[in-house]
Amino acid sequence: MRLDILKALNEERAARRAVAVVTNQDSGEQRVVKVADVRNDPLKGVLEEHFRSGKSGMEETAEGNVFLTVHVPSPKLVITGAVHISQALAPIGRMLGYDVTIVDPRTAFATAERFPDVKVIAEWPDVALPPIGIDRYTAFVALTHDPKIDDPGLTMALKSDCFYIGALGSRKTHARRLERLKTERGFTDNDLGRIHAPIGLDIGAVSPPEIAVSIMGEIVQRMRQEPS
Repeated sequence: MRLDILKALNEERAARRAVAVVTNQDSGEQRVVKVADVRNDPLKGVLEEHFRSGKSGMEETAEGNVFLTVHVPSPKLVITGAVHISQALAPIGRMLGYDVTIVDPRTAFATAERFPDVKVIAEWPDVALPPIGIDRYTAFVALTHDPKIDDPGLTMALKSDCFYIGALGSRKTHARRLERLKTERGFTDNDLGRIHAPIGLDIGAVSPPEIAVSIMGEIVQRMRQEPS
């Protein structure tokens, strides 16, 4: 691999941006494609597919047989609310390869005993979230039902380019939430349309584990079916 290609590859990976190396199997020529440049690339379709799946592989293209070596950052799952649903959601997220973080200022709930093997931050979201680095490979979930905790978290998520935002609550609860975020924090209807609420796929979930499954299913659906 050429030094310039290796340098570009390392720069993109260090910045948590998806990147691919396209290797022509006939000529041996290589080039780097950054995720931001995919829309203008002649291999746009196959590149988008590989960025969504996160998998490398061979493709037959107009350029000939090419091998796409794809590097996609590990996804993050950030949850505000150390609640029962979170106790089920966190291990499912970890099983699927997500770096999971629980944020809740209520120290009685945000404990390592309740969330083994998961990063727990017992701070308010406006303190805890900036160092985490919410980016386009982050799914953000608000589960407390407490506007003092959920609204600041949702505000930071909406100001980021994270790929998924979900919030627990009934349609009536969500309507009040939208009104607060619009009037108190200045978001537009278009901004607020990014929030999945009621959260999760409609599978008739009732128990916390079932709700966790529905949430994780919606997160995976969003990640795999939307362009990177």
